[in-house]
Amino acid sequence: MVGEGDQDMAVGKAVVLARGLGTRMRKADASVVLNEEQEKVAQKGIKALIPVAGGRPFLDYVLSALADAGIDKVCLVVAPEHEELRSRYSREVRLERLSISYAIQERALGTANAVAAAEDFVGNDPFLMVNSDNYYPCEALTALRELPGSGVALFEQDVMLAESNIAAERILSFAVGLINGEGCLERILEKPTQDVLAKLPRPLWLSMNCWRFSPIIFEACRRIGPSPRGEYEITDAVQLAIDQLHERFQAVCIAKPVYDMTSRADIPSIAARLAGIQVRL
Repeated sequence: MVGEGDQDMAVGKAVVLARGLGTRMRKADASVVLNEEQEKVAQKGIKALIPVAGGRPFLDYVLSALADAGIDKVCLVVAPEHEELRSRYSREVRLERLSISYAIQERALGTANAVAAAEDFVGNDPFLMVNSDNYYPCEALTALRELPGSGVALFEQDVMLAESNIAAERILSFAVGLINGEGCLERILEKPTQDVLAKLPRPLWLSMNCWRFSPIIFEACRRIGPSPRGEYEITDAVQLAIDQLHERFQAVCIAKPVYDMTSRADIPSIAARLAGIQVRL
């Protein structure tokens, strides 16, 4: 079902998960040459604030793409100690197209736990949810925003292999979305084996944690238990919403790449890809 109040409601809100510990970003890499400011931020592990094209933080580009798609209210889900993020968007930059709020995720207990932290911000409204360390094409964000109900953006594997900055071995291990005959998500396959992948129809559509949710997702987040790695996963909440709460997630299939900011090796390639893109916050 479509979430209460979601049908035909324009989406103006987005939740951006920005709490990550940045463990891989903190790890030194002698093969990557960074400038002084990039090195300083990388040592702190705050991936979203890594300066890229034009010296602007990566998160500026993520937020600008949301604004381009029609979003005007954003909630950054942050750690208690992430004062740098709050300082930048509360005091250091002029916001003309966006208003930014903050929700604290006290402990790094997974993506569903992070989404749950933003419940007060969301209220009864539909919203987009994205990662702060992924740059999504505006077409994906716009398509999700224009859906009449919940949905997921899925990205073609071959395009990701050819055009993304992400290493092929990582892309080949990404979760795959299974779509039914009505164009809706049936299931997310996490870390599928090569034998399983070989039996799936082509093209393969990858999940990059880019969603449109109704407030029903919060009930799903409350009902799930921890995953084998001890975290509360948004994919588990989505599956519960499909199976038990009868929520339908329309699949938006996008043949454009997502850029990923995970390690120091990603910084030069992302900076080159984002060069020339105008940022307007």
